[in-house]
Amino acid sequence: MSSDAGLPAQLKLLADPTRARILRLIMQSPEGRRSVGELATEIELRQPTVSHHLRLLSEEGLVTRTPDGRRAWYSIASDQADRISEVLGEASATTVPDGVLERISADLSARFAGVFGPETVERYVRESYAILSKDATRHRPSLASSFAADRLTALARSQSSTGGHVPEILFVCVQNAGRSQMAAAILRHLAGDAVRVRTAGSEPASAVRSVVISALDEIGVSIGGEFPKPLTDEVVRAADVVITMGCGDACPIYPGRQYLDWEIADPAGEPLGTVRGIRDDIEARVRALLESLEVNAA
Repeated sequence: MSSDAGLPAQLKLLADPTRARILRLIMQSPEGRRSVGELATEIELRQPTVSHHLRLLSEEGLVTRTPDGRRAWYSIASDQADRISEVLGEASATTVPDGVLERISADLSARFAGVFGPETVERYVRESYAILSKDATRHRPSLASSFAADRLTALARSQSSTGGHVPEILFVCVQNAGRSQMAAAILRHLAGDAVRVRTAGSEPASAVRSVVISALDEIGVSIGGEFPKPLTDEVVRAADVVITMGCGDACPIYPGRQYLDWEIADPAGEPLGTVRGIRDDIEARVRALLESLEVNAA
C-alpha cells in the first residue's frame, strides 16, 4: 500500500472514538504494545468487540499483531506511527507548534473584546493548556482553546451584575467521564438553549467512557465534543446550581448558589446493561431539575 493510497480509509477508521482510544492506549504503553485483554479492561468493552476493532486496524496496516503463545500483542505499525500521532494529536505534550497559542489568544481576544484585555485572555489560554497538558491525552491546543473559552465565558458571567440570564448548571463528579457527562448531555438535549450547562471533575480522566457514549446514543443523545476537564474556580462562581456526584467536598462553596448532591452509582467498570439504569436515573433527576427551574423539557 502506498503512503497516501489508504489515507481516506485510515482517517475513517480513526474517526471512531473507540479505535482512536485503542491506538492512544497502545502508544502510551511503556512497552509500546497491548493485548486484547488489557485494552478491553481499560476501555470497558467486551474482548470480542476490541478484537473486531483491532482486526480492522490491522487490515488497514495501522497496527501489527505479534503472537506470543496463547496471547497476541498489538503494536503501532512502525511506518504509520508519525501519521497516527499527527491525526490523533499526540505530539509531545511539552511542545507546542510556534505561534499556535498566540493565534488562539488573538482569536479569543477578538471574541472577548470589551470584556477582557489581551493579557488576561493569553494568561487563560496558556494556563488552560498547561492544566490539560498534565495528561498527555488532553494536551492538544484545540482542547485548550475550548477549555479557555469556556472558562472566560464563565468568568464573564460571574462578574456580570445584570439579571434575566439563562440558568447555569454545573455537574461535578470525580473523573468527569461518566455521571456528570451523562447528566450534561441529557440536560442539553432536553432544554437546548434554555439553560447553560458545564461539567468538571475533581480528578478528570483522559476520555469520556465508551460505555457512557453508547448508553447515551441509545436514547438519541450525543456527547458532542465534550471531554473530561478539571474543576476551576470560575465555573463554580458562574453557576446558579452546582450538582455534585460522589466527589465529596472538592467543590468550593460560594454564597448565592444552590448546591445539590445526587447519590448516583458510578458507571466505571460496569456493563452496558447497568449503565442504562444509571442513565435512566440521571434522566429522571434532570427532568425534575428542569421542572424545578420552570424550564420546559423536550
